[in-house]
Amino acid sequence: MIEEALRVGIDVGGTNTDAVVLDAADRVVAKAKRPTTPDVTEGLRAALDAVLAEAGAAAPDVRRVMLGTTHATNAVLERRNLGRVAVLRLGAPATTSVPPLCGWPADLREAVCAGQTVVAGGHYVDGREIGPLDRDAIRRFLDGVAADAVAVTGVFSPADGGHEREVAELVGREYGLPVSLSHEVGSLGLLERENATVLNAALYGVAAHVVEALTAALAGRGLAARPYLAQNDGTLMTVEHAARLPVATIGSGPANSLRGAAFLSGVAEAIVADVGGTSTDLGVLVGGFPRESAAAVEIGGVLTNFRMPDILAIALGGGSVVREHGVGPDSVGYRITEEALVFGGGTVTMTDAAVAAGRVPPGLADRREALRRDDLMRAAVARADEMVADAVDRMALGRGDRPLVAVGGGAFLLAPRIPGASRVVRPDHAEVANAVGAAIALASGRVDTILPAGESRSKAIERAKEEAAARAVAAGADAAQVEIVDLVEVPLSYLSEPAVRVHVKAAGPLAR
Repeated sequence: MIEEALRVGIDVGGTNTDAVVLDAADRVVAKAKRPTTPDVTEGLRAALDAVLAEAGAAAPDVRRVMLGTTHATNAVLERRNLGRVAVLRLGAPATTSVPPLCGWPADLREAVCAGQTVVAGGHYVDGREIGPLDRDAIRRFLDGVAADAVAVTGVFSPADGGHEREVAELVGREYGLPVSLSHEVGSLGLLERENATVLNAALYGVAAHVVEALTAALAGRGLAARPYLAQNDGTLMTVEHAARLPVATIGSGPANSLRGAAFLSGVAEAIVADVGGTSTDLGVLVGGFPRESAAAVEIGGVLTNFRMPDILAIALGGGSVVREHGVGPDSVGYRITEEALVFGGGTVTMTDAAVAAGRVPPGLADRREALRRDDLMRAAVARADEMVADAVDRMALGRGDRPLVAVGGGAFLLAPRIPGASRVVRPDHAEVANAVGAAIALASGRVDTILPAGESRSKAIERAKEEAAARAVAAGADAAQVEIVDLVEVPLSYLSEPAVRVHVKAAGPLAR
């Protein structure tokens, strides 16, 4: 008898859509994989149907559904279903030398930009106003564009977002358009934060489609479960929160895999290799959460600076095509069961080479004898081992004492021992670690700001903690159980008054 209060985790990957059902004791009671479909949504529904059928779960038993999806990523990469954005920067005349969207690929800029301008307003790094907000210039600009949303970026708005909020009030009151505010999206760094804010505004329609599709899928199956979306830091947010910050779902897949790997293995400090059908994503667990990238992250040819997991992707997966010159980067993807030799097809893949070498996944043990291990397959396995060892070395940063947790449907490809890792851990249910990561995730909120370093510093940090906790509650966390899980202070030099940059992250279990 399955316990009540079931949770469903779903993760949409490039090759497969994975789903799991967890009970109240965090046990995996059902799991399923289905091919990811071109429109993504059909694969999501198929995986949901399959996992519910395996669990035999009655509709009232499912209380929550958590989704990690590639919808937003695909929309940016394919320049598809993006909204038209009025791009508004606050900071004239100081910031006019580099216009908004500078460096964007021409096709993405054309798809997104409804118009752009720089008007007076914004703040210095210490919170002082550069100048008064020019509301008349904002009205003239918006009167002349046809946009689906507005993206507002103020100079140093993480230190003081007052002018951005004033613009949001004006736009909502007089134009009725949704507004993306940069101090809610990114951290310091004007151009990268602006880029992330514009992408966020362009994705409002995509987010609405995802939420509508998910809620319709649940309603069509008689599920009254509350839906959540996974964020790129390995935590969750409500669908209402996701509607405002859809860009935060980019990178949720790798983050889910890392969180799932930590949960299934019980290892909080490790390198994780998530081996899929087309690629292998490597990341690092620090305290059970993904190590975040310290560098600007490029998405669809655009540099952004919101928080993303530190991920290294290599072109190695179970469907990678093997040829005389090497492995991949092309893959048969979800067609592996039709095209790989081990399934009776005519294409030599990394799955074939691994099975011939004795690295056999469950269900294929009887196929090994049918494969002849030739020089091509031996070379492919050796090349794959070299690729993994090199990637582990790059992620380890000189440390060789951490284990490597192998997850993903292609985890069997990895060697029993890997240079740079103390050991290889292969947990149960590793093939659906990404969906498990979505199902067990916490809700979180963060603040990245600049505070005075004088006597008022401690009180200002307490206010930042309170704001981060409030954002976590807005994302769906239980207010009584929210904790500060990360606090970083970095002194800033060459300012008229001493100041520190403060990053605060709060997280907690979902509210009941």
